[in-house]
Amino acid sequence: MCRSPPCVGARAYRRVMDMKLELVAVPVTDVDRAKEFYVEKVGFNADHDHTVSDEVRFVQLTPPGSACSIAIGKGLTQIVPGGLDNLQMVVADADAIRAELVGRGVAVSEIDEQPWGRFAYFTDPDGNRWSLQEVPAWSGSGGAGAGDADQDQQA
Repeated sequence: MCRSPPCVGARAYRRVMDMKLELVAVPVTDVDRAKEFYVEKVGFNADHDHTVSDEVRFVQLTPPGSACSIAIGKGLTQIVPGGLDNLQMVVADADAIRAELVGRGVAVSEIDEQPWGRFAYFTDPDGNRWSLQEVPAWSGSGGAGAGDADQDQQA
């Protein structure tokens, strides 16, 4: 029996290295249309766009402030375009980001108030579904950019 945490099942484990999610493949039908949507409408940064061969094109896009990027392209995944139904980004202010996206022409849902956060939803041109979550202040995380405010107060 496991007596010293952390435990998995009946065995103790020791963390020996960090693991950081840094890239998620998002399946799309039209790479150029998707790239334009994510960069021009949603505001992602265009990091890379490389055609490796006739079968492979790799486009890396990163949301502002994120350590994790998405990859769209050709020959990157076997997931059906539109097959991702809950990609989530944490934002500091759901109302502000919703207004920004609507102003850029993105169809975004009204704010969905939940005890665990405030959400807005949108889909890309292929139907991949995204949620934007404003984390409640009581959660300790306070949403995206909250650490910046904490650092300012400590300075």
